Amino acid sequence: MAMRLITAFFLLVTFIALTSCQQQPKAIGELPPPNLTSPQYTQAPPSKTPAPAKPAPSPSTPPPSSKTTTANVPKDWVPSVPARPWRWIIIHHSATTFGNAQIIDGWHKNKGWDELGYDFVIDNGTSGTTDGQIEVGPRWLKQKWGAHTKTADNRFNDFGIGICLVGNFDETRPTPAQMKSVARLVAYMMHAYNIPPDRLLGHSDAKPTDCPGKNMSVAEVRRQASAILTAEGYKPHDPPRVPDSPELLHDAQGD
Repeated sequence: MAMRLITAFFLLVTFIALTSCQQQPKAIGELPPPNLTSPQYTQAPPSKTPAPAKPAPSPSTPPPSSKTTTANVPKDWVPSVPARPWRWIIIHHSATTFGNAQIIDGWHKNKGWDELGYDFVIDNGTSGTTDGQIEVGPRWLKQKWGAHTKTADNRFNDFGIGICLVGNFDETRPTPAQMKSVARLVAYMMHAYNIPPDRLLGHSDAKPTDCPGKNMSVAEVRRQASAILTAEGYKPHDPPRVPDSPELLHDAQGD
């Protein structure tokens, strides 16, 4: 009897063990392949740092005025003493291939004149100066009567601004730089002293002489100076009244 009970217990234990093995997980060969890649994360795009705002452009500074009549003229063109009542502008040439204000001053003193007879000398670059350079004579700084165009009544010395261009314009022409400079100077003088275009004269327009030479066109200077004034908004002046009896304050000099 005891043997039967032992046998029955053994059979029950065996049955239970077999039943438990059938409920185990699937074999490794039936499992899905392992995932060997790293986890993937969705990364938010980096925030863009806003570019610094460009500063608003500052208002452009206008270039210096290019006007030659009322601004930006050399200081020594504007005398520091009361101006004479200028009524004409007289153009001359030196009748030499070289020269400057100092050299011509020596020539005039050798003639017995007090000093350089012209108010301005425009160089051609042959005597240590620059082509087109405008030299201001001592007469202009003192507003002293001229010694460049002698006539019976001496009006062109007393009331005429004498401008000499270095060169012999019976043989050559003024350089382009000289022409540009003389037009600029004449435009300023015409405006500053109310001198109309028809009061710009060559030396030979005031008296019989070959000066300022056959190749010097005073009409072209007049045209260029008038164009400068027109471009700057100035109108030609009416001819001023010249005193009938100029006051002669000196012994007449000049050619």
